[in-house]
Parts: sequence; C-alpha cells; structure tokens
Amino acid sequence: MTTTQLHGWKLDVERGPGWVFVRLAPPQEEAGQLYAASGAEVAPLADDLWSIVQQNMVDRLVLNMEQVTFLNSHLVGQLVLLHKRIHNRGGIVRLCGLSASNEEVLHMAALDKRFPHYDCLGDAIRGTPNRPR
Repeated sequence: MTTTQLHGWKLDVERGPGWVFVRLAPPQEEAGQLYAASGAEVAPLADDLWSIVQQNMVDRLVLNMEQVTFLNSHLVGQLVLLHKRIHNRGGIVRLCGLSASNEEVLHMAALDKRFPHYDCLGDAIRGTPNRPR
C-alpha cells in the first residue's frame, strides 16, 4: 500500500488483481473543521483519482469512503466526473464504507444506482450489495 497526499487529500492506494483500491481521507483545517464546502480544496480530486487508475493500468476502482464524514455537492460532482471517465472506458467505480447520511445524500441526488454502496472492500469486489441498515 502506498500513501499519497494530493491537494490536501490523503489517499491510501493499493493494487489488487484488476482493481485499484483507494481509501480517501479528506483535508482537515487547523481548527478541526472538515474540508470546505466551497469545493476549492476538492476541485482536482477526480483528476487525481483518474491519474491513479491510469498509472495502475486498470479500469476498476473501489473508493473506501469511511473517513469522508460529509459528502458535499462538490465532492459528489467529482465522483460523477470520475465515474463518467471510467465508465466511458468500460470500467467500474464502486464505493464502500459510506455513512448512512452519505448514503442518503446519494439517494437524494438520485445517484444511488450509479454508485451502489457496499459494506466492505470484499463485497465491493464481488458486487455483493449492502444489507439494509
């Protein structure tokens, strides 16, 4: 596993057979506040994740979202942009570790079908849907 710090995001990257697994940790401000909702800090996230996928020469990505406390609209937009890039190449993006409130954000944005949630990394790889909460 390699850890990379890009634009304030901590990305733990691991390569599996045909997959790349990335654990996201959002930027933290000095006062302990979560990353800014304005999106200034998260603007290049889709580009950074796309680069990781390309460098690993795979088209399947699992994002572990356990440390993402607040899924704001800009971050959702970055996920959609990344999904488009990978999907247009015939690939897959799967999410695991979403909090109940972040699952609700995706549901309210009508993106829960595009980003099905999985309980853990193994379920995401197998495509086993999450159990109801």
